[in-house]
Amino acid sequence: MARNVGYLWDALYGWVDTGSGGFTPADPAVGLQPIGHHVAHPDTKRRFHEAVQVSPLRTHLTTLEARPAEEADLLRVHDAKHVESIKTQSDNPKGGDAGDGATPFGKGGYDIGLLAAGGAIAATEAVVDGTVDTAYALINPPGHHAERARGMGFCLFNNASVAAAYAKEKLGLNRVAIVDWDVHHGNGTQDIWWEDPSVLTISLHQNKCYPPESGFREDNGEGAGEGAALNIPLPPGSGNAVYELAMADVVVPALRAFEPELIIVASGFDASVMDPLARQMVTQSGFKTLTAQIMAIADEVCGGKVVFVQEGGYSPYYLPVCGIGVLETLTGKDSGFGDPFGVLFSTQGVDDLFDHQREEVAEAAKLVAKVPTP
Repeated sequence: MARNVGYLWDALYGWVDTGSGGFTPADPAVGLQPIGHHVAHPDTKRRFHEAVQVSPLRTHLTTLEARPAEEADLLRVHDAKHVESIKTQSDNPKGGDAGDGATPFGKGGYDIGLLAAGGAIAATEAVVDGTVDTAYALINPPGHHAERARGMGFCLFNNASVAAAYAKEKLGLNRVAIVDWDVHHGNGTQDIWWEDPSVLTISLHQNKCYPPESGFREDNGEGAGEGAALNIPLPPGSGNAVYELAMADVVVPALRAFEPELIIVASGFDASVMDPLARQMVTQSGFKTLTAQIMAIADEVCGGKVVFVQEGGYSPYYLPVCGIGVLETLTGKDSGFGDPFGVLFSTQGVDDLFDHQREEVAEAAKLVAKVPTP
């Protein structure tokens, strides 16, 4: 079906300062050399944006403008001490760290963090009020690792959760689902909504990748929120067929049971076959299928209201290819680019589905029965 697809980017998202280390700060004492291209360097997402701008897709997207979130927007999901810590460090000549010792941000990083959270809000508002049918918010820095009381994993504020809370408090929604296909567990999103049955959090991720002791199936919410945190840890080496099966057998039935009024997709592309920070094997084709699956269930349960919020993805070569594939699926238009790496990957088992992978998905599917219903 034809959709009016919103698209959001701001040049300041490409100005995020990730410091001089590679993954953690440089430390000569242990042999960690400084390097000019941190693994989370903003150029990776800027390349996605520029690929969009030189493609025919640009004429089929409705431009949305980012605006800074208000501090009150952050405080719906974060405690005041965390917000103040980011704000204070942001005034330092060399910035600071979000909370885990491995999430650097430069001077002025607080303001860019506000713009990222505000971009997620702006995209959500445009979808809920009908300005667009669905939207892709290509924001930076990412957010899904940011817990209520601290940032971590390159995340300052939990952008998707800020948007979900805004939708509930300001836009009058009662039930929101956050589907996180970033390869790393959405621990921050889970932490924020752990006891809240009005927000269903679903995370498909590589088992024990990051954070290593997080995202197990047994972690299922607590108190009133029991059953509303759904984790789907997948074995390393899982590719297109595994992710598509998990979406069909776990995510789609969970969304059908929950009946959200809005779906927010935490859209990380680090499950891709070329990503350096994980060991999964999803290709552009797989992300296109996942997008189609999400949109089909969204059409069924919430009038197609879906907001895609950019999370991780660390391959400067392949993230733009995967992102273009998602936008092709949303718009129903062909960029003409295809997958330049597809021939290389086609012989590497990206479409295989093994018994042990099928069994893990089947175990996760048992959790659907516990999802809170209206």
